[in-house]
Amino acid sequence: MAKYLEIALNRPLPQTFIYQNLEEKENDSLVGFRVDIPFGNSSAKGFVVSEMDELPHNLGFDSSKIRKIKKVVDKRTVFTKETISLARWISHFYVCSLGETLSAMIPSGRRESGLDSMPFEIDADFQKKTLSEEQKKAVNEIIEKSQNEGKLFHYVYGATGTGKTEVFLSVAERILEAEKGVIYLVPEISLTRQAVSAVLARFGNQVAVLHSALTPSQRLKEWNRILSKEARIVVGARSAIFAPVPDLGLIIIDEEHDGSYKSGETPRYHARQCAMHRSLEKKIPLLLGSATPSVEAWKLMKEGKISSHILTKRLAGGAMPDVRTVDLSLVPQDSGAISPELKKEIDDALKEKRQTILFLNRRGFSHYFRCASCGFEMKCKNCSVSLTLHKKEKRLRCHYCGWSVPQLQKCPECGSLDIGYSGFGTEFVENETRAKFPNARILRLDTDSVSTRKIPEKIDEFKKGEWDILLGTQMVAKGLNFPKLKLVGVLQADIGLHLPDFRSSERTFSLITQVAGRAGRFFPDGKVLVQTYQTNGGPVFMAVCGNTTQFYEEELQIRKATNFPPYSRLVRLVFRSRSEKASVDFSESAAVLLHSILDEIAKKFSEEKNDSLKKAALWTEILGPSECPLSKVNDNYRQQILLRGPSISILQLLSSRFLFCYTHSPQCYIECDVDPTDLL
Repeated sequence: MAKYLEIALNRPLPQTFIYQNLEEKENDSLVGFRVDIPFGNSSAKGFVVSEMDELPHNLGFDSSKIRKIKKVVDKRTVFTKETISLARWISHFYVCSLGETLSAMIPSGRRESGLDSMPFEIDADFQKKTLSEEQKKAVNEIIEKSQNEGKLFHYVYGATGTGKTEVFLSVAERILEAEKGVIYLVPEISLTRQAVSAVLARFGNQVAVLHSALTPSQRLKEWNRILSKEARIVVGARSAIFAPVPDLGLIIIDEEHDGSYKSGETPRYHARQCAMHRSLEKKIPLLLGSATPSVEAWKLMKEGKISSHILTKRLAGGAMPDVRTVDLSLVPQDSGAISPELKKEIDDALKEKRQTILFLNRRGFSHYFRCASCGFEMKCKNCSVSLTLHKKEKRLRCHYCGWSVPQLQKCPECGSLDIGYSGFGTEFVENETRAKFPNARILRLDTDSVSTRKIPEKIDEFKKGEWDILLGTQMVAKGLNFPKLKLVGVLQADIGLHLPDFRSSERTFSLITQVAGRAGRFFPDGKVLVQTYQTNGGPVFMAVCGNTTQFYEEELQIRKATNFPPYSRLVRLVFRSRSEKASVDFSESAAVLLHSILDEIAKKFSEEKNDSLKKAALWTEILGPSECPLSKVNDNYRQQILLRGPSISILQLLSSRFLFCYTHSPQCYIECDVDPTDLL
């Protein structure tokens, strides 16, 4: 029994703490346990990350001040030494504390509780199938190259419906036969039920599903099933990458391009980056897949750093759909959201008793309120965004903080009655669709119309043919298969291109390609109509034409010319405060301090004659401060500084020194995002 414990706390502190162990402790080791400790004048929960019999020589304070832990929270180990090692790497890479990282990684429940029912079932559509020649080749190459050639990173690339999931499951089966464990990551789990159902259908009780509907105690129960080897394959969203799978032999990331794999809270990790680290540490294969790879993944495949395995044939009796554009500049203005051409195709699908999906990536009724007399636009009092009209509620609502006001009858600025609402959202389209197709069964699927828990149920109803038209936001683009679907209509396809973010083209191309891929999966007569102003070039046009290679090559050229990832690395520092002046003043003083720290780093490497790091430091840029594109969110004013350079280690060193070595204004909170996926 060790005398002293090293304990990490869930606080933004760049250090761990030493406490005395309990003398009556029964366990041989407390590493991997949570403990209650006295901290200052209160109590806190800590994570035991190491233990020792002797204190370090460089303790730095009087050993008599070391306090004793109060009690052990857990009956058995909650996290492993491998988990601690991964947490140390994450805390370093993403510039946050070890305790914050461990808190995000492990379940917060104190006791186990039974799972009343799993929200997923053994689906007959996903029973084991005979592999096509393409699929067999992919499976065999993945296994062979991983075992014999040491190539660990693999990408299964192919259009929607070409059988990527079956390749994943077949490789997982081989790994399980070798008595190794598997982690299978999917994006938002409630929207990728079919992938989860596929895993459950194939592997049954060997599967642990980690999802947001579990209580902390239920999650702890699943966690312990994993630790005890009762569950050998873990399927879940991004945090499942932390699962303590014994003898881990394979990691799978389905829909690798999806933005939900990046955490928006501390630690702001990316599951793909963590998976790559675990893969290299354990020398096990990492299997990625998507019909629209991220630009970073495409570049790595092009350079041969990721082995690509290409699937070209749709396997469920379908074919790639007929995709064409509708030029919105030629559509009469009184047509509403649905053009005459799209209306005709919907009518035809209804006559054939087939289904339609209408996709619009905007909730609400109208986009924004505008006065024609004085030009006033109604914005949220807490956020720098326009309010969206929700007609059923008769309220204007902010989609960032939720603040709302009653629908306006006159301009609050000048009193004019000459007011209007520009643009449209899913609620507007729903009203128009019901008017144009009065006999159709219409389902609107967004977070305003359906609670998150009911979304899977509604998707199942559509799959069974209980609805004729499904109207939704980006959730309808995620990995869903509908046998009776004939038509997909994309409304206002250009909408995402106007965001001030270097990934806007990539997101738009991916979204249109993915939603178009819902059509033609089971029959060869699928159709996709994309309503757009961009009919002669750009991301929308290339998605419609299926010019995937052209899009990625042009996007890489633009990124290289503008020095954005993957040709540079970024760290984003956001300074937010309820005081606009505090946000501006602190970001400006931070920029001065960052420049001085960068000069010190460059000087240090110069003195050490480390030419490569000296050069990297000299090429590092500090951009800003500037107002964030969303300059106010939830009553917080936001300024940002971008650190950009060729070396991520320089950016991490610069960020950590700034965050942990200097006192910051209590009026301002700093968000540090390493390798950000958006700059909004």
